[in-house]
Amino acid sequence: MTEKSLVKGAAILGVAGIFVKVLGAFFRIPLANIVTDQGMAYYTPAYSLYAVLLVISTSGIPIAISRMVSERYAIGRFDEADRVFHISRKLMISLGVVGFIVLFFFSRPIAAAMHLEGSALAMQATAPALLLVPIMSSYRGYFQGQQLMAPTAISQVVEQVFRVGIGLALAVILMRSSFLSESYTSLQKGAAGGCFGASAGAVGGLAVMVMIYLMARKGLKQRIRRSSKGDRESAGSILRSIIGIAVPITIGATLMPLVNLVDASVVKIRLEVAGFDDVMAEKLYGQLTAFCEPLIGFPQVLMSAIVMSIVPMVAAANKVRDTEKLHDTISLGMRMTTIIAFPCAAGLFALAQPVLLTLYFTQKESAISAVPCMQTLSVSFIFLALITIMTGILQGVGKQVYPVINLFIGLLFKVVITWILVGIPQVNIVGAPLGTIAAYLVAGSLDMWCVLRFTGVRLPLRKMIVKPGISAVVMGGLVYLVYRGLEAAMGSDSLGSNALITLIGILIGVIVYGLMIIKTRAISREEMMEISVGRKLASVCDRLRLW
Repeated sequence: MTEKSLVKGAAILGVAGIFVKVLGAFFRIPLANIVTDQGMAYYTPAYSLYAVLLVISTSGIPIAISRMVSERYAIGRFDEADRVFHISRKLMISLGVVGFIVLFFFSRPIAAAMHLEGSALAMQATAPALLLVPIMSSYRGYFQGQQLMAPTAISQVVEQVFRVGIGLALAVILMRSSFLSESYTSLQKGAAGGCFGASAGAVGGLAVMVMIYLMARKGLKQRIRRSSKGDRESAGSILRSIIGIAVPITIGATLMPLVNLVDASVVKIRLEVAGFDDVMAEKLYGQLTAFCEPLIGFPQVLMSAIVMSIVPMVAAANKVRDTEKLHDTISLGMRMTTIIAFPCAAGLFALAQPVLLTLYFTQKESAISAVPCMQTLSVSFIFLALITIMTGILQGVGKQVYPVINLFIGLLFKVVITWILVGIPQVNIVGAPLGTIAAYLVAGSLDMWCVLRFTGVRLPLRKMIVKPGISAVVMGGLVYLVYRGLEAAMGSDSLGSNALITLIGILIGVIVYGLMIIKTRAISREEMMEISVGRKLASVCDRLRLW
């Protein structure tokens, strides 16, 4: 049951997440082509600051809600789970108001402090989202605590549709309009239009969550009436529990967006020290943040889906002291993570140049310049994926402080290494992702030690690391050779030909990795038979005699 529940929950959120990220690509990629890499230098700091304030108001509390609801459902206290939701929603409304005030009314001094005054308008455009997203997150946490992932998935899709459609439309309109003050350049207006998409998306996503909650309310009330008897927990006690769980998680989740903000100012300064002029420094920073980092976000969606599914399951097993279920859930979650992370990293590394050229063909020179950053970030994704899942595990067993400490230690390495390497002319912008690798490697090693110590789980390292790793290396090498061969035969001078041979390379990579996973038995036939899609694949493998 553990495997089916985890895989099903992760699959629902994963499919929605992929769709959301595809839509996101149809947002940031056209936006980068509309406002150019220099315009994205205005967009990215604003969105990064929005992300920091959003993390403060939404990261820890939804996970706290999910965990506390799951724990109460495990012992039949549905009434107390409902009270957790209502109390947390009031807290989220308060945080949303504070976030809106900070970002809207203090955008100019914040932008000036970051040495990117042109991003002030974009910051104001994202402020309304901070008012609405925290409320939406409380609804998502409530349903996730019940191990119901579909409401979150539906709202994510609607949110992104609104964000992409309205954000891109406004970016184009505002760049050509005199609606705003002439003190703003067209690029600044375009960046602000793109940022306002986040606010529009928040309206759509929240509306969906409220409608789903109202439709489910009758069933929820019936369940509450069947609650087990017990003492009624005070509102103050529930609030203290929420804050006690949420604060360490929020601090940890805030650290990485804060480093992105550090990059927004430090990287440009250090690039100028390395000999680059102001415009070139902004372009290099734009290549890192607008061209490369969004691509890393695609596979990270799947990691987030696994985490959102695993936290309530780990919390419930830990609450009733079911050690066997706890260990099975942790082991499966870790294996799912590496089986997904290794091929994503290998594929992005091998096809960095063709993928960037396909997505940013109108800015060919910038796309080629961004290849080293892309390849370096692809390596960091393996460590990021492991950190993501292990953070979720530690949160589920009530050890949420440790990932925060571990990540903070890692980020100290990140800041120092980035500062040193970016200032070296031969390394320049690549120093930022190299610092990221160092941060993730240090934090991930410490997280692994904590997971082993606090859960006592014995991880199947051969099936978790060795077999997926070998399969990914074989896949990556073959895909690179196939692409180069097709490039020599067909040419890649046009967008169509480059996109075609890139797609062929990706499809071959998927097939090769799938076959390697089966041949190395990283996934057994018995495990595939646990889920409906797996049963169909197992039947195909039987006919092809792949086992």
